[in-house]
Amino acid sequence: MKTQVFREAPSHAEHSRSIMGWLFVALLFLSSCQKNEDSWIRINQLGYTPQGIKVAVWASKSQLALEGFSVVEAKSNKEVFHGEAGTPFGAYGPFAESYRLDFSGFTDTGSYYINVGGVRSPEFRIAQDVYQGTADFALRYMRQQRTLFNPFLKDSCHTHDGFTLYAAKAGLPDSTQIDVGGGWHDASDYLQYSTTSANATYHLLAAYRDFPGIFEDHKQANGLDGNNGIADVLDEAKWGLDWLLKMHPEPHLLFNQIADDRDHAGMRLPGEDSLYGRGFERPVYFIDGEPQQRGKFLNNTTGTSSTAAKFTSAFNLGSLLFEDTDASYANMLRKKAITAYDFANIKPGVTQTVSVKSPYIYAEDNWVDDMELAAATNGLVTGDSKFVQAALHYARQEEITPWLENDTAAHYQWYPFINLGHHALAKQLKDEDREEIISYYREGIEHVWARAKQNAFYRGVPFIWCSNNLTVSFAIQCLWYRDLTGDDAYAELEQANMDWLFGCNPWGTSMVYGLPAWGDTPIDPHSAFTHLGNYPIDGGLVDGPVYGNIFNSLIGIQLSKPDEYAPFQSDLAVYHDDYGDYSTNEPTMDGTASLVYLLAAKEQESREVARPKK
Repeated sequence: MKTQVFREAPSHAEHSRSIMGWLFVALLFLSSCQKNEDSWIRINQLGYTPQGIKVAVWASKSQLALEGFSVVEAKSNKEVFHGEAGTPFGAYGPFAESYRLDFSGFTDTGSYYINVGGVRSPEFRIAQDVYQGTADFALRYMRQQRTLFNPFLKDSCHTHDGFTLYAAKAGLPDSTQIDVGGGWHDASDYLQYSTTSANATYHLLAAYRDFPGIFEDHKQANGLDGNNGIADVLDEAKWGLDWLLKMHPEPHLLFNQIADDRDHAGMRLPGEDSLYGRGFERPVYFIDGEPQQRGKFLNNTTGTSSTAAKFTSAFNLGSLLFEDTDASYANMLRKKAITAYDFANIKPGVTQTVSVKSPYIYAEDNWVDDMELAAATNGLVTGDSKFVQAALHYARQEEITPWLENDTAAHYQWYPFINLGHHALAKQLKDEDREEIISYYREGIEHVWARAKQNAFYRGVPFIWCSNNLTVSFAIQCLWYRDLTGDDAYAELEQANMDWLFGCNPWGTSMVYGLPAWGDTPIDPHSAFTHLGNYPIDGGLVDGPVYGNIFNSLIGIQLSKPDEYAPFQSDLAVYHDDYGDYSTNEPTMDGTASLVYLLAAKEQESREVARPKK
C-alpha cells in the first residue's frame, strides 16, 4: 500500500511551478507516446529456456539512445531483472536505430515481458519445455502434404500418376504409363520434385537418428490417428522413402519430378488434376542428364548426379534405421542406394527441374556436395574406406556452400542450402582430415557472421526466395559445428536464427503457421488449403522475406488486402501475410522437414540441460 502524504495548500509561486511541472510531465508523456508509436521490442514468441541464450531486439524509427531495459513479471508487473542496453547497432531495414537486449543472465521460469521506457514487448515464457512437442507439430504439415492418400482430407488424390517424358533412350517412349503415386506435394502447388523430397526424407530420418526420444507415436503409417509402434517422424520418412523407390524402379530408371508449372493454372484443393491432356495422368520427367525443354527456355541440366545422389543418401540412412525392425525393407533400400549411386555417376553434373510456362525452376548449380553425402553414407553402410576417401575428394571440391560466402544465390541454386555431407563425413574421420572438414563449416559460418554482427538481429542470411529455408539450414550448420567441436563461439548467432523464425524479426511475426498458438503467426498463407477450404496448415514454414527488388520483379503478385506489416517493409526486405504473395508467404515441404530436425534438436538440448547430473 502506498503511503499518503498530506501537504498545506501551495502558494502562488508554488502553484505556478506546479503548473510548469505538470506541463513538463505532459511533454514527457507525449514524447513517450511518440516513442511508443515508433519503437518495438521483438522476441522469440516460443519463449526461452532458463539456461539458454535470451536476447530480444529493440528497434525504432527514431534515433533514440537506450541505457537499459527491464524484464517484468507479467502477473505482478514487478521488475525482476535490469539489463544494460549495450552498443547501438544503428539503422536496419525500416528502423533508424536498434539494440540487442541480452537477458541471458536471468534464469527464473515464468511469464514475462520486456519494458523499455514504456515500450512493452509481447509476453513470453521462460521454461524448460518451450520447445516440447514443436517438432511433432511441424510434422502435421508434412502429413497434410501427402499425395495418393491424404490423411488430413481423408481422401485420395493424384492416383493416376503418370506418363513418362524424356525416357525414350532408357526404353520408355514418351507417354508410357508408370506408377509413381505417393510422396508429398512440394508446396502449395501440387508438383512433386525428387530433389526436395529426397532432401526432406533425409532430414526426417536424421531427426529420428539423432533425437529418437523426442518424437511421439500418435499416428498410423497412413497418417490417421492411432499408434503403430513406430515414431510418427519415422512413419513420415518412410512415406518419402516409398515414393523415392517408385521414382527409381529399375537401375536404369530414375525420375526427376511429377507435373510442371502448368499446375499453376489456379488454386484448388488436391484432387484429380486434368491439366496435361492425358485425363488424370500427370507427366513424369526422366533424368537424362541433358537440358530439357520448358516452353521458351531450356534448363541448365549438365548431368545426373545432384538428384540421384540425394536418393542414395536417403536410401542409405533409411536402411540403417530400419535394419532392426524390417530387415527386408532395409536390404531393398541398400540395393537401391547402390543403383542410385551408379546412376549419379552416369554423367557427373547437376539436374535442374523443368517448367513449361514460367521462368521459375529449382535452378540447382552444385552437385559435388550431394555426391559427398552419398559417398559418406555409403561408407557408413558398407564400412568401406574407399567411400570415405571419395567423400573427402568431393568435400575438397566445394568447401563452403557458395551462398554463405557470396551472400546471394538464384532460386535453389545451392541446394540443400548447406553441405550435409561435411557433417556425415566428419563423424567418420580422425585427426587432420576431420579438422579440415570441420574448418569448412567454421569458415562458412564466419562469412555469415561477418555480415550478421553488423545488425541487431544478427541477420547474415540473404533475403533470397525461401530465405527461411536458408535460415533453418544455417542454424543447423551452426548446431552441427558446435556438436562436432564443443565450441560455442557461434551459439548466439545460432540462436538468433532460431529467434528470427519465431518473431525476433522486423515484422514481429512467427514464420510457422500456428506456432506458437498464442502468437502472431501466418493466417493467410499462399495455400489453397487455407484460402479455399479454410483449413489450418499447422506447422508449415513459409518462404520468408525477400529483398525489395526481388519482390518488385516477380510476376503475378497482387496483395488481396491492406498490408498489416506496412510499417516494417523496406527496400531491404518485405514480408506479407497475404495469400496473394507467393514469394514470401507460401509454405514449403522441404523447409518444414528441415525445421522438424532443428526443433527436435532444440528440444533435445533443453532436456539434456534439465536432466540432473549423476
